[in-house]
Amino acid sequence: MITVIGSINMDLVVDTTIFPKQGETVLGNRFETVPGGKGANQAVAAARLGGEIHMVGAVGQDGFGEELTANLSTEGIHTRFVATAQETATGIANILLYENDNRIIVVPGANGLVTEAEIDEARELIERSELVIMQLEIPQETVDYALRVCKEAGIPVLLNPAPAKNFKEEWMNNIAYLTPNETECEEIFHSEIEEALEKYPNRLIVTLGAAGARYYNGKEHVFIEGFKTKVVDTTGAGDTFNGALAYAITSGQPLKEAVRFANIAASLSVEKFGAQGGMPTLQMVEARLKG
Repeated sequence: MITVIGSINMDLVVDTTIFPKQGETVLGNRFETVPGGKGANQAVAAARLGGEIHMVGAVGQDGFGEELTANLSTEGIHTRFVATAQETATGIANILLYENDNRIIVVPGANGLVTEAEIDEARELIERSELVIMQLEIPQETVDYALRVCKEAGIPVLLNPAPAKNFKEEWMNNIAYLTPNETECEEIFHSEIEEALEKYPNRLIVTLGAAGARYYNGKEHVFIEGFKTKVVDTTGAGDTFNGALAYAITSGQPLKEAVRFANIAASLSVEKFGAQGGMPTLQMVEARLKG
């Protein structure tokens, strides 16, 4: 059983072939609202693969909140600990798709109201989990508290440090797996990636986009190549990687195989539109692993 503590957003997605300059108005190709938020995305990614997933988070008392909670339930995710905030709107992410890449502005909304009280309410669930997944789109003090709760209960945590500016290196004492991309890794540790990896063997896993991922196993640097594919939308690829990595680890896969599994899942996710749109099933990942 995996518990995800994190953000739940509605993604407001605009696809354009013209990137606007400051003060410029251009015509876009498409606009859609699609379920997102790094926490919800990672929960969906793990659930699609067959994991038993519980979500701890918050939405607003509005149409987006109702839609997002229903979407989680449809994906088979337990939503008992998804609170409905009275005083603020559901979080949103404004996503601009341009040349097969994305630029994102997040407005936290109800995600900012995920507090220590919500962690205490879900404490029994957390203590029964095989693994807890977290990100940094909820308040920093809540992440800090949840890490201490997990540490006391002996529950491993996979933390995806995005946005990286909210990360505290002292948290490494309470984290089993940290999964930054290259830019986030350098921002967090203020050192070369090789140096950071060697400081945290088998715990720091750096994602490399289409190139795959890497970590240090205590003796040598391990590179797991990515899978070449036709990219439609990169939104949610990192979240797919994290959800799949968590699923693979709790399924008993050794770290090298788990990272390869997560790479394959991420490669499938970019072939369709939307953060959650391309997240694969277990059968799809296994088929690609077999070549």
